[in-house]
Amino acid sequence: MKVLGIVGWSGSGKTTLLTAILPMLRSAALRVSTVKHTHHDFDMDRPGKDSFRHRQAGAHEVLIASGTRWALLHEVEGPEVPLPELLAKMDPVDLVLVEGYKTHPFPKLEVHRPLLGKPPIWTEMPDVIAVATDSDLDVGQRTILPLNDPATVAHWIMAWIL
Repeated sequence: MKVLGIVGWSGSGKTTLLTAILPMLRSAALRVSTVKHTHHDFDMDRPGKDSFRHRQAGAHEVLIASGTRWALLHEVEGPEVPLPELLAKMDPVDLVLVEGYKTHPFPKLEVHRPLLGKPPIWTEMPDVIAVATDSDLDVGQRTILPLNDPATVAHWIMAWIL
């Protein structure tokens, strides 16, 4: 299973790029899954729903299922689960796009907007193999991609998978 990280500073456009390229990858008959990492506590459930009540009552896992989707909510006790362990729980696909986990060692595409005033990540991380940007930059031996042209980014990803 190929894994490609989409990394960058908050507000750089990671989610916007990911959601723009995902339909293009799917239309090329690729099976694609995503992982979204957050440093904040999150809740997919709403207070008052039965599954929320199950978790609040102390369930270690709650599986929610319908005719159109299912989700497994797992309460973490102890340290954060490492990315490779989480990926092992997923169905095999052609590509997993990971938004976040920027310090973990796997190939990454950085979304970089110099106007944000944040330093580039690629200068400190050799596993950043490409940079999608809206400016002219010298990214060394890495591939540079036009951030505002998701089709070009999607085609690069398809070539990278092969």
